Amino acid sequence: MPNSPNKSLHKPSRMTPLVLVVDDDLDNLIFVGCALDVLNVRSLIADNGKNALDLAMDKLPDLILLDIVMPEIDGIETARMLKKNPLTDHIPIIAVTGLTLPTHLAAIKNAGCNDYICKPFLINKLEAKISYYLNFSLI
Repeated sequence: MPNSPNKSLHKPSRMTPLVLVVDDDLDNLIFVGCALDVLNVRSLIADNGKNALDLAMDKLPDLILLDIVMPEIDGIETARMLKKNPLTDHIPIIAVTGLTLPTHLAAIKNAGCNDYICKPFLINKLEAKISYYLNFSLI
């Protein structure tokens, strides 16, 4: 259907998708940022929840990769705040975490995260999640 007014929420809003990567560990930011570069996906980085909230509202990324364990505003609270904001509530959030207990995963889901990936992770698993949530073939 040409020019259908109902666009999928998972469809990127730009030709090249923009992903916000949030992690307080510089090595993780560099690793994921490089992986996204190789996949031809643009990325923004934030090293804490406050910066993530500001960038998400300003740049409206197509996807957010969100660390859960961070000082001050953790990923759970960051996700809750993003999902309460009408500007950012539609953006899919993938929690990137080492927390794997069922109670942790329930808290991640209840905060509004769409999915999670456990640290450490393989690049192909990250690629598959990104591809799914952006409805975008990365290959």
